[in-house]
Amino acid sequence: MDVQFWTYLLVGLTFALYIGIAIWSRAGSTSEFYVAGKGVPALANGMATAADWMSAASFISMAGIISFAGRDGSVYLMGWTGGYVLLALLLAPYLRRFGKFTVPDFIGDRYYSRTARLVAVFCAIFISFTYVAGQMRGVGVVFSRFLEVEVETGVVIGMVIVLFYAVLGGMKGITYTQVAQYCVLIFAFMVPAIFLSIQMAGNPIPQLGFGGTTPGETVSLLSKLDGLSEELGFNRYTEGVKPTVDVFFITAALMCGTAGLPHVIVRFYTVKKASAARNSALWALLLIAILYTAAPAVAVFARTNLLNTVKDANYKDLPSWFGNWENTGLIAWEDKNGDGKIQYTGRGPAFEKMPDAPKALPAFQEDEQGEKVRGSVGQRLLKNTPTDNDNELYIDRDIMVLANPEIGKLPNWVIGLVAAGGLAAALSTAAGLLLVISTSVAHDLVKTTFAPNMSEKQELIWARGGAAVAVVVAGYFGIKPPGFVAEVVAFAFGLAASSFFPAIILGIFTKRTTMQGAVAGMVVGLLFTASYIIYFKFPQLIDSLGIPTMANTTENWLFGISPEGIGTLGMLLNVVVAVIVSRVTPAPPQEVADIVEKVRYPRAALGEGEEG
Repeated sequence: MDVQFWTYLLVGLTFALYIGIAIWSRAGSTSEFYVAGKGVPALANGMATAADWMSAASFISMAGIISFAGRDGSVYLMGWTGGYVLLALLLAPYLRRFGKFTVPDFIGDRYYSRTARLVAVFCAIFISFTYVAGQMRGVGVVFSRFLEVEVETGVVIGMVIVLFYAVLGGMKGITYTQVAQYCVLIFAFMVPAIFLSIQMAGNPIPQLGFGGTTPGETVSLLSKLDGLSEELGFNRYTEGVKPTVDVFFITAALMCGTAGLPHVIVRFYTVKKASAARNSALWALLLIAILYTAAPAVAVFARTNLLNTVKDANYKDLPSWFGNWENTGLIAWEDKNGDGKIQYTGRGPAFEKMPDAPKALPAFQEDEQGEKVRGSVGQRLLKNTPTDNDNELYIDRDIMVLANPEIGKLPNWVIGLVAAGGLAAALSTAAGLLLVISTSVAHDLVKTTFAPNMSEKQELIWARGGAAVAVVVAGYFGIKPPGFVAEVVAFAFGLAASSFFPAIILGIFTKRTTMQGAVAGMVVGLLFTASYIIYFKFPQLIDSLGIPTMANTTENWLFGISPEGIGTLGMLLNVVVAVIVSRVTPAPPQEVADIVEKVRYPRAALGEGEEG
């Protein structure tokens, strides 16, 4: 049975499972729609949190970035895992004790202001849209290859599926769907990793195998990959080239952005009490660690197999997987010297200036009849092949995990399983994000701010309508993404770090932070970070505004900080502005100080038996 059969079978079965769960757990009240009735067991919530957390960026793109960036890619591992620990220990129990549905609820009540709530709603929606764009692109990449449709069509299919169970089930449906999706995605990630670890290192444990030695050889797998990389003109895989300051700022932005992500924070409201929030956070951390510790191994296996396959190879002799991915436009080869061989090299100054991603998905060349044009040796020809002057091959980093089983010649059912896992990862996070958007619109914006007398039925209608609109917008950005999946997600983390994180930390641990200080800090942090990202990542938009632009290169970055790491600087600006403004404005009222006391010391405020 071929790959497409297994893909249709496994993807179809998993989709049927998700839809069945959504129908079974349909939300009948706003409490079930927003926080699943606050009755989710700790283990189930831990699994749902892990699935919500491990998005397409974790499943599809993280190992892909590490496979190309080598040691520099470790910032994603350090930032995301460290950030989750920060969230679990520092924020989750306190926010759960507060007892509200959403982060804007906390911001609005803690800072006693409708303005603060509106700013928080805007931040939540802006961050969630940035994040969900990466998920929709991940869905499109998976469908484009395994269902053999255009990327745009794949995004639309994903929109329909996620809209169905997010709108129907709300948080209750999403929670139990995400439990199933965690099982699918972790199985799909680890099975090929174990296969390849046995094949390439003779060790069934990928976390140990990638640091070992290939059977029958004396050179370690990492040393072999270093040699292959140098031979082709790339940097040594185990040596980083990012400036230390940028490594620090990206890692810090990812860590603090994790702790400020609204779709993860809301998960801790779905359990009965604060102790259950701590337990579910621990379960989630253990479940997340399985994938995160295996990702570097998957990256090494993928990179090694890729270089061995394409190194000075004749195009006509390449295995079928290359042509399959070429048909999606996510691999492109331009025979610049006409020798029929693939020149994949890091040599030459132009390679270092090569953009991280094409500005849009590559488009196939077509003849007058609309047929796709092939080159002299049968390769697909693209209108905008995103290679530089010294390199004939472009590989979209987001395909590495998905293509890895094919490159490693694993069984067809494993390839189909990886497709199902990639979709589970993308759709689980997309659903959580869409719920945040719909909740922000219906609960925080419409009901709390403008229509407090709205009925529960009307609020559910607004929530579901907000999710429907959000899906359409997210789909657009999935078709026209500003970068790779993990790169887009990194922007969302930077925006969360520069806006939400300081407001939450100051709101929990200080009584003196005022409404004016929190609002000013969030606005300054978000505007600074978003402007920096837009300036360097959307040059066409900046040009259209008549603003002079600079290339997205290290020498043009502020203090050597990349757009992925600028959220840390935005966060520091947020704190400074919030503290200064709070010192020159009247202190918060006594009832706000009581709220802080209640959140930080629940037993003292509520009594031993009334926790959260």
